[in-house]
Amino acid sequence: MEKELLKTFDENGNARGTATRAEVHREGHWHETFHCWFTEKIGEEHFIFFQVRSSDKKDYPNLLDITAAGHILAEETHLDGLREVKEELGIELSLEDLKSLGVIKDSLKSPGFLDNELCHVFLYDKHIPFDHYDLQREEVSGIMMTSMSEFINLWSGKTQKIKAEGFLSSGEQEKKPSSLLVTKRDFVPHEDSYIYRVIEAMKNS
Repeated sequence: MEKELLKTFDENGNARGTATRAEVHREGHWHETFHCWFTEKIGEEHFIFFQVRSSDKKDYPNLLDITAAGHILAEETHLDGLREVKEELGIELSLEDLKSLGVIKDSLKSPGFLDNELCHVFLYDKHIPFDHYDLQREEVSGIMMTSMSEFINLWSGKTQKIKAEGFLSSGEQEKKPSSLLVTKRDFVPHEDSYIYRVIEAMKNS
């Protein structure tokens, strides 16, 4: 995976060349990713769905993250990112099922790791029963949902804990209903600007 080739860009989205995934993250080259957020209106409230990253993941294990996401390889277009939804969640969608929220920049930083992403962001806002998910064990260990309004309050610091509900999968892939109190530190630390732009785009979609 670290040897996969990705297209590289400058911060404004101008093509520069290609580099391996390892080099891209080591040197901080801008590159393309596919992000698909699941949301659903239940009653009068909108909810956002997060994947729980597997404990086997090298980066950010066990944290809540975008419902499905992945890198776009050098020979692919952003439309090929649909494979991430199928691979990670076992949910097969078509482009017609999604709403485009545009390209939104995001940067994730940790020691020896600089992930500068030009994110092609999409929204899926239809109901999917939890028993329809077939999670990729090495990537995803559960699906949790939070109220959108509570998530916004959590991310902005207006509240310190919110409820997340959904399921976690055991090693045998058994889905166990789960209800947790989570803090901002339980989520992958995406840039505030990315999260706020995604939320605003969701509201306007």
